[in-house]
Amino acid sequence: MSEAIKETPNEETKKRLREKIDKLLAAEPRKSEGSITFDGRAMKYSAVADFIPVTAGGLDDKRGEPEAAVFTTSYFVEGAQPQKRPVCFVFNGGPGSSSIWLHLGALGPKRVVIREDGTMPPPPYTVTDNQESWFEHFDLVFIDPPHTGYSLTASEDARKRMLSVDGDVDALAECIRAWLGRHKRWSSPVYLAGESYGTTRGAALADKLQDIGVALSGLVLVSCAMDLQSIVFAPRNDLPYALFLPGFACAAQYHGKLSGSLAASPDSARTAAEEFVAQEYLAALHAGARLSKATRRRIVKRVAQLTGLAESLVDEKNLRISDSTFFFELLRDRGRIVGRLEARVTGPMAASRTRDWEFDPGVEAIAAPYTMAAHAYMSERLGVDTQARYEVLSMDTHKQWNWNRGEQKGNGFASTSQDLSRALRRNPHLRVFVASGRYDLGTPYSATDWSLAQLDAPPEVLTRVTHHYYDAGHMMYTREADMLKLKRDLEGWLSE
Repeated sequence: MSEAIKETPNEETKKRLREKIDKLLAAEPRKSEGSITFDGRAMKYSAVADFIPVTAGGLDDKRGEPEAAVFTTSYFVEGAQPQKRPVCFVFNGGPGSSSIWLHLGALGPKRVVIREDGTMPPPPYTVTDNQESWFEHFDLVFIDPPHTGYSLTASEDARKRMLSVDGDVDALAECIRAWLGRHKRWSSPVYLAGESYGTTRGAALADKLQDIGVALSGLVLVSCAMDLQSIVFAPRNDLPYALFLPGFACAAQYHGKLSGSLAASPDSARTAAEEFVAQEYLAALHAGARLSKATRRRIVKRVAQLTGLAESLVDEKNLRISDSTFFFELLRDRGRIVGRLEARVTGPMAASRTRDWEFDPGVEAIAAPYTMAAHAYMSERLGVDTQARYEVLSMDTHKQWNWNRGEQKGNGFASTSQDLSRALRRNPHLRVFVASGRYDLGTPYSATDWSLAQLDAPPEVLTRVTHHYYDAGHMMYTREADMLKLKRDLEGWLSE
């Protein structure tokens, strides 16, 4: 937990935090060197770990003193003209997550090796050369938003402002602007890459950066979450029940819970679920109590067939299977819980077979390996001289997040797809690459299909948006075959 969160905002605390922020921003950047080989071609790079100042009022404050020190890790190719080389700013999600997942999972020159099936490998956890690093195509800047990684805010007011959808976007836009100025990279093509909540952030940033004259060349959205209405199960919101069903079918087939033609392949289960949703299920959910008994019986039976759950359970849940119901009930007979972010991975239930969500098996499989490898890499390879804990995932930040936007009240469903729609209309050169994992039950691929289909832009503009699919979970790059495919798909996109 960052000191800005756990301390009482009295005068002494304010003074101490201000001194710490000033010290971080005054410190010399930590630099190291390395090289990575792509297809027999060695590329030398310098890595720079540094803090970027964010002013109190973000983009609207031209003279205020820094209210946050945002930690960045940048990789620059040696021996090239930097202004001609694209630069890609990268962040993860949460909200409350550092950038370590994309940094040491897929994009950076080093990566943590995880098992192909998503299960947790034994220690020790170290990094190895990443032959599929995106550094081959970009200089990379990994940003840890306020209250993640080593990043800190200097006041209670700044903390509250930045723990929000719009405050976070303002802070990162200012961070990117300041980084471009510090490193004299205003002439470089600029790209963004975000994962999970990082796509919520990234979609809004595409429009916000346009406001300050930064025209993006491209935006990469990994495991998309632009429209929370599509993924949050809540009363009177039937959308997720329909959008999650294809993902449920895919996971049920993987775990051997389907029968007949549905069990033949993931594609057969997924396709059947998509067709059922489009042709019958959405209408049935809309009809509610107006359904005839015969139609209801048919819907109950089909939902049970597609999810591997008992018809009695589907009927009891009024045709609506939530994510938590699926996680606990699919493999209850085996005493296993299904992972949320990686549905191929399961974990043991308590002996009492409770339905308390204590941990996500898919996250547990990678959290410790990434955390330990990150601390070792930051201190031993990058030479970051700090005794502070690197905040990989701050649950306090997540819990305190303000999802309201503008004048909105009541923590309604946050959405940034309208920001991306506007950015696409404003910038005729902006192109968007979207990546989804078939076994992601946090941000399902079919929910992303829906969100992209709702973008408010004419067809000729939407041709600049492409969606790619992978046979793993939320962090599809933990599976070697999908990491390779992700890199190849990116290269194809860049060459278009």
